[in-house]
Amino acid sequence: MPHEHTTVTPPRHRHKRPRPGPATGTGPVIWRALQILGAFSAQRPRLTLSELARKVDMPVSTVHRMLGDLLAWGALERDEQGHYRVGLRLWEVASLAPRGQGLRERALPYLEDLCQMTRENVQLAVREGKDVVFVERIGGSRAVPTLTRVGGRLAITATGAGLVLLAHAPTSVQNEALARPLSRHTPFTLTDTTQIRRALAQVHACGYAVSDRQLSLDTLSVAAPVVGVTGEIEAAVSVVVRHGSMPTGALADLVRTSCRAISRALHTSVP
Repeated sequence: MPHEHTTVTPPRHRHKRPRPGPATGTGPVIWRALQILGAFSAQRPRLTLSELARKVDMPVSTVHRMLGDLLAWGALERDEQGHYRVGLRLWEVASLAPRGQGLRERALPYLEDLCQMTRENVQLAVREGKDVVFVERIGGSRAVPTLTRVGGRLAITATGAGLVLLAHAPTSVQNEALARPLSRHTPFTLTDTTQIRRALAQVHACGYAVSDRQLSLDTLSVAAPVVGVTGEIEAAVSVVVRHGSMPTGALADLVRTSCRAISRALHTSVP
């Protein structure tokens, strides 16, 4: 009796499509939501649906669906012209960031005193990676216009506060900050790494930093460090004045006095 031969068909393997990573703009839902929120900036605080879709490189239908959830939660708001903007609830949550909140509360009375004495812009900043982030800003009655805003970031090598924070940062952070391209905002902006390292050494030598016309041609800032409870530099306070309006040494004395007072307040707040 002849043997029957059974043909066995090999199983078909389903090849799963690789899930796109976050860089493609079609990653996990949370990442896409963060991309949408990150599309807003100080230069573009209001965006339309099509502008958002273009900036985050997602289909309009996807962005529209996610905007509904962000609006419902309060992360975004929509005005009468149909533009989207950051919602108040997102600001409420962000204000709870411990590094900004506790520091700001302790420092605010001394920042206000410094602003009253100088009638100039007074700022409180912290380091976030290789950037400087401003957590408080008080504008004096005769203050010169500045580029800073609460929650805003600026080049760490082109600001007085940034130079203070970078001078006290780990060597690895300094090297990374100086390895990336440095933008030239004015003819006085420091972009040469040798000059910047010299400026950082000067911060250690005299206890304060000076940024002279690095961001704009009419401003000068003087900054000093705030020492946290661990003995490390937690923040920097800076005063921004019109170039040539006040002696640098006098400003440095005022700023350093305020920083010492804030440092003491931080230490006494620890139980």
